[in-house]
Amino acid sequence: MFSKFHSLIRNNRGQTLVELALILPILLLLIFGIIEFGRIFNAHLTLTHASREGARAGAVHTINEEIENIVIDASYPLIIDDTNINIEVDPPENPPDTIRDTGDAITVEINSTIEIFTPVISNLLENPYPVSGKTTMRVE
Repeated sequence: MFSKFHSLIRNNRGQTLVELALILPILLLLIFGIIEFGRIFNAHLTLTHASREGARAGAVHTINEEIENIVIDASYPLIIDDTNINIEVDPPENPPDTIRDTGDAITVEINSTIEIFTPVISNLLENPYPVSGKTTMRVE
């Protein structure tokens, strides 16, 4: 009787190992997918916040060069070098250093990319993944 019980326990251990081997890749893919989604969402929120800061600066009569510096400072945790970011201010200053008219709308749009590190997910999504933020405000 004891030997049958002992062999039954050993068979259950093998079955558990096989089940773990089948489920573990799916579980890891799910966990890393959640992590990558969180990184992308954080990048989107950071760029949206930075565009809001830039639009607010433009709404109080700031020139484009200062707006770009404010946007880069606000997106610092995400953007470390200036080569990975594209900032568009609409309407542009014509000529430079002119003040925008009160009541006009100013739009600041930021485009950047974020690299996806997880191997399987980087094959499923575009890598580097494009993220952006856009804000429109009225000039005061």
